[in-house]
Amino acid sequence: MIPNKGISEEELFTELEKRLKIDLTFDSGKILGSMCTYPHPLAQKIIQKYIDRNLGDPGLHRGSKEIEEEAVQMLGELLHLKRAYGNIVSGGTEANVLAVRAFRNVSNIEKPELILPESAHFSFLKASDLLKVKLVWADLNRDYSVNVKDVESKITDNTIGIVGIAGTTGLGVVDDIPALSDIAVDYGIPLHIDAAFGGFVIPFAKALGYELPDFDFKLKGVQSITIDPHKMGMTPIPAGGIVFRKKKYMDAINVLAPYLAGGKIFQATITGTRPGANAIAVWALFKHLGFEGYKNVVKEAMENALWFAEQIKRLDRVYLIREPMLNIVSFGSKRLKKIEAELKARGWGISAHRGYIRIVMMPHVKREHLMNFLKDLREILRRV
Repeated sequence: MIPNKGISEEELFTELEKRLKIDLTFDSGKILGSMCTYPHPLAQKIIQKYIDRNLGDPGLHRGSKEIEEEAVQMLGELLHLKRAYGNIVSGGTEANVLAVRAFRNVSNIEKPELILPESAHFSFLKASDLLKVKLVWADLNRDYSVNVKDVESKITDNTIGIVGIAGTTGLGVVDDIPALSDIAVDYGIPLHIDAAFGGFVIPFAKALGYELPDFDFKLKGVQSITIDPHKMGMTPIPAGGIVFRKKKYMDAINVLAPYLAGGKIFQATITGTRPGANAIAVWALFKHLGFEGYKNVVKEAMENALWFAEQIKRLDRVYLIREPMLNIVSFGSKRLKKIEAELKARGWGISAHRGYIRIVMMPHVKREHLMNFLKDLREILRRV
């Protein structure tokens, strides 16, 4: 209810603290199933200082727009693209929708179809509904990567594009993107890579010596990539990224916004008003941490994943779903629902709705948190 007379800040925060006590927080060490994390301290300062900047009206905030363009270029550089086109958007969902929209508009096909793995993110369901694009699902191999031969078998004259995943939501699997790229080139079909999670992991993991497939613009068939700075990039929510290889994809989704201060302004994003501070935070963290800084973040996350996977293997009544490719470890059990309920009762932020429990080694997840989780898991396993 809206009060007739406003309350003081002290009363307000007292009520908020009381109401929000039921929320889990990243600094508690209890959130193990999220792909988001506590924002970097510098990013928090950026948000507070530049909270009024609106990228939806770049004529008013020309400096913010230039910084967004530079942030997109840095994303492109990370993904082996010299000249990048795109935006800092609200997240992976918007980025994926924009990619599908661009492919559909460029293709000009009356009954468009998109081929994607069964492991693809639910955002493509939203894209299908919004854009009236039929989704054609490709089978997975036993290792949960997409079956490339099945992808090729499903190409028709109505195919507007193919999707590959670089870090699936459930298991962190990286598809055979080089093989998908070859198919895309052979058939003249654009390939979109959903690297919402893996985009800020794979480049640094490869630099650390981990053997992972190429997934980015090194491959000729790749025309667009989704990459989320608000995941392993540690920027505040929301800050997703969509990067296109060619300007024609942006041109295909641009809409004229004629009344803004900048004059004849075109918008490719779904949202009109957009937080400039979040894009500035992406730019600032790239500048502040550099490649080496992010590499150190990924190093700890990957080491935690491999260590945790080994601990799971030593336990009875649970089993590893597959060896981790990235910093995600998932395990199953015949008593999964009971185990999930017991873990949640102890305050752990996890989910088992896919048929397994997923632990994401985000920057806020430390070895001590994992040890506490394993202690509780062992106790629960003895009881069930």
